[in-house]
Amino acid sequence: MTGKYDFDAVIDRRGTSCLKYDFGMKRVGRDDLLPLWVADMDFRLPEDILADLRRRVDHGIFGYTEPDAEYYAALDRWFSTRHGYHVDPETVTLGCSVVYGLAVSVRAFSEPGDAVLIQQPVYYPFREVIEDNGRKFINNQLRYEDGKYSIDFDDFEKKIAENRVKLFILCNPHNPVGRVWTREELERLGDICLRHNVIILDDEIHCDFNFPGHKTTSFMTLDSRYQKNLVLFTSPSKTFNVAGLQSANIIVPDPELRARYRRANSAAGYSQGSVMGIEAVKSVYTRGDEWFNDLTEYLTGNMEYVRDFVRTRIPGAHFVEPEGTYLLWIDFSGCGFTDEELEHIMVDEARLWLDPGVIFGPATAQFERFNIACPRATVRQAFHQLREALDHHRKE
Repeated sequence: MTGKYDFDAVIDRRGTSCLKYDFGMKRVGRDDLLPLWVADMDFRLPEDILADLRRRVDHGIFGYTEPDAEYYAALDRWFSTRHGYHVDPETVTLGCSVVYGLAVSVRAFSEPGDAVLIQQPVYYPFREVIEDNGRKFINNQLRYEDGKYSIDFDDFEKKIAENRVKLFILCNPHNPVGRVWTREELERLGDICLRHNVIILDDEIHCDFNFPGHKTTSFMTLDSRYQKNLVLFTSPSKTFNVAGLQSANIIVPDPELRARYRRANSAAGYSQGSVMGIEAVKSVYTRGDEWFNDLTEYLTGNMEYVRDFVRTRIPGAHFVEPEGTYLLWIDFSGCGFTDEELEHIMVDEARLWLDPGVIFGPATAQFERFNIACPRATVRQAFHQLREALDHHRKE
């Protein structure tokens, strides 16, 4: 436990139509696995935020709802104090999720057959929204050297030029490798995109989660020249675990790009946002600071526990040091298993439901992504199950 909030409390989420816990049989064919897969936290929101949501429920009417001045003031408060930029209400368009906004953007800013670039290993819906919309997927593979990730800038520009790339989907902080891109890295990406007239779709959904020594730099805080081809995606869904309330904010500083995005958004049939999502944005971005500060301290403790456990008790595994997000990326390539053996161990022997590395790109089949946004007892249980499974497998 840290601060005034009890993040050690284990809350039973089964039987709540919870994707993370209730759909194991449908998703993976069994329901006896400990889930550390989808980016969804197991922590209860603080009482003052829950009270705001209850007051809205108690009103009893849930008709069409639009964001008001209080909504935009809450957005501006959070991003100006936490990330150093102001939010102009004119630039904001609501969405039900970041992935929805990315899909709308692909349709708004490219044509079927156009090339869209991503940096694998990366959040797998990026590739899905490209290919499902009939666009050409281009990969600028992140470099993995000495257990650390970096950007291959020469390959980045080469791929853009050779394929006449129209859009680049950036993940900052990066899911799953945990990099928080530096100002210099972002400026270099931005300059290349300006040279080739590439629109940057900047997913900053994990921007609030930084481990000690790191801080997210938003593209919105860089030179204003980058804003002519920038579309920024934010949401409280990760920071406060309100994905089920369906609220995202798509910020498009350039008026012409904004008009194109809104036309595509209208064509998709989206207009008013979720009434409870709107209420949640106002509440969490106004009242959530203390809870979130304590949460990040707790998550740092979880990360440090896993780092020590992997380094001392799982020989052959490499803990990729995270700079941001609450998702840990662990390399098991030194353990001597085939891809099939590794997945068998994780699922059938360790009884863990994880996101296997292969879904983030074919080069990372020997990696696993672990969600540590859960009570420490759950993290301990997961890694003890994993160590016992690995030890048992080695003895066979």
